[in-house]
Amino acid sequence: MTDEDLNIQFREAVDFVNSYTEPMPADLLLKLYAYFKIANKNYNNPGSKTPLINAFKANALIQAKNISAEDAMRKYIQIVDAEIRGSK
Repeated sequence: MTDEDLNIQFREAVDFVNSYTEPMPADLLLKLYAYFKIANKNYNNPGSKTPLINAFKANALIQAKNISAEDAMRKYIQIVDAEIRGSK
């Protein structure tokens, strides 16, 4: 898969998640959050007004910290395909 193909598939997966209206488990959302942030090379601290949510987001980022942006995109796509699209 080329970098361009990966970027296209990642953006399609992000768009799918953004338009998805069914509730998702919190652990799945945290994984998607971490992979999205890493894929976009956005290493800013979580910006929630709720300290507990910030802690969960920070923990998700720590767990995924040693992967590249490209691997984060692949993992994001895999989760969307297996856990969200595959569950329909």
